[in-house]
Amino acid sequence: MTTTYISRRGQNATLQLGDLAPDFVAATADGQIRFHEWLGHGWGVLFSHPADFTPVCTTELGAVARLADQFAARDTKVAAVSVDAADTHRAWIGDIEETQDARVGFPLIADPDRHVASLYGMIHPRHDDTATVRSVFVIGPDKTIKLTLTYPASTGRDFGEILRVLDSLQLTAAHQVATPADWRPGEDVIITPAVSDEEAARRFPGHRAIKPYLRITPAPAG
Repeated sequence: MTTTYISRRGQNATLQLGDLAPDFVAATADGQIRFHEWLGHGWGVLFSHPADFTPVCTTELGAVARLADQFAARDTKVAAVSVDAADTHRAWIGDIEETQDARVGFPLIADPDRHVASLYGMIHPRHDDTATVRSVFVIGPDKTIKLTLTYPASTGRDFGEILRVLDSLQLTAAHQVATPADWRPGEDVIITPAVSDEEAARRFPGHRAIKPYLRITPAPAG
């Protein structure tokens, strides 16, 4: 199946935070996917891998499969994409499940014509002009890009960090707070400068003002 463009975004443009995540229709190991429709109203993670039947990629997809419950708890759908065909994806899934002791329950998008890779800027010619780099895109319920990460082919990703970022993004989307360096869920957060001192006293009683611009409060619930 040839990938169908839905987005009007030009090929090879750089996606930036706040941009609309390009929509597309493509084949997967389990049938056709229309990306925005599949995402629904929750969060999404789209990540690329250089090729099927490769060692680092095998461990990465196994890691994501083992974290299925963690992503679901965050109302987040995950999909992987590479330039391999759907039948190759299907054959590879058996190896992933055998060697990584996890069931692959998320879509593996086939992109042999590199349309999705071009829409999302996943091919970096000075690194490799045919295979996708290890890109990560976190997409919000409004279908805009909330986070981008790019790893070289030789470095496997830390999906625990991606879960941490999701926790931060979801918390800060609901409240006027930001998360400090090395933050983990449940730890204190920072009240954003957009919140006045008067409003902070009302909304975050008991917060600590270390400096006028640095106000610390327990993480809001919900």
